[in-house]
Amino acid sequence: MSRKVTVVEVGPRDGLQNEERFVPTDAKIAFVDALSGSGLPAVEVTAFVSPRKIPQLADADAVFARVVKRPGVRYPVLVPNMKGLERALHAGAGEIAVFTAASDSFNRHNTDASIEESFGRFRPVLEMASAEGVHVRGYVSCAFGCPYEGAISPRTGAEVAARLWDLGCREISLGDTIGVAVPSQVPEVVERTVEAGVPLEALALHFHDTRGTALANVCEALREGVRIFDSSAGGFGGCPYAPGASGNLATEDLVYLLHGMGYETGVALERVATATRLLQPSLGRPPASRVWHALVSAGRVLPPAADRVPPPAV
Repeated sequence: MSRKVTVVEVGPRDGLQNEERFVPTDAKIAFVDALSGSGLPAVEVTAFVSPRKIPQLADADAVFARVVKRPGVRYPVLVPNMKGLERALHAGAGEIAVFTAASDSFNRHNTDASIEESFGRFRPVLEMASAEGVHVRGYVSCAFGCPYEGAISPRTGAEVAARLWDLGCREISLGDTIGVAVPSQVPEVVERTVEAGVPLEALALHFHDTRGTALANVCEALREGVRIFDSSAGGFGGCPYAPGASGNLATEDLVYLLHGMGYETGVALERVATATRLLQPSLGRPPASRVWHALVSAGRVLPPAADRVPPPAV
């Protein structure tokens, strides 16, 4: 099996969407630019969603317009509907992501729609994206468990993922939205999804470390042949519609694990940690990443230049 692993950085979107303190636009741009300069192949910049739903990302247009687009780096953006797609296209996005869930209850809390209704909403989005030559990624939330329904059958998530693939999503990310997954669940979730029609090479996993099992789940997924993982620099993030869903898998922790196990990512670990440090003053709290703290303690992460970091919002 390939020793190359793709790390999809979701910190600028998933890492920030649940923050109460508004992160200044300049800080977001500096964060994205630092991440894309670390060798990460994909950095999810923002989401073109209603500011009423996600106030933290109300500056999506300005952020996407001003980040430096480095050759060879993908800059996906999340869109919930046609209006979001139109904003993304106007901003010049070349890749979008759509999202649904393996749980009707979660999807209703998240999007005010059932799973079936969500497909009705983004079917025209995928059709237009295809016509415009825009690459589409699909997210399936709650593939391992739901805060409202409890355990989720692997077959349910697999069926939703296969529908996304059939509609034209060329990469499918299965999310452990509330961080309940354990390694013994991973093989069946992966195998059912592949059996349903999603190619293994197009399958990503998005673990949260809420209960400390994310890296163990990654190891099991690697054994299953998965080679795409989502993570958030510093371990920031959570979903505003999933109670207790704190703790994205930290990019620093993921990259350290992968490199230690002999996998290739192309990511410079210390540069990711520096990007996290650049963002930290705007959040007003330390990152959750254990590797980040180890690097800082060892003096391997430089403090951000004062003239590059806007003061925290009050």
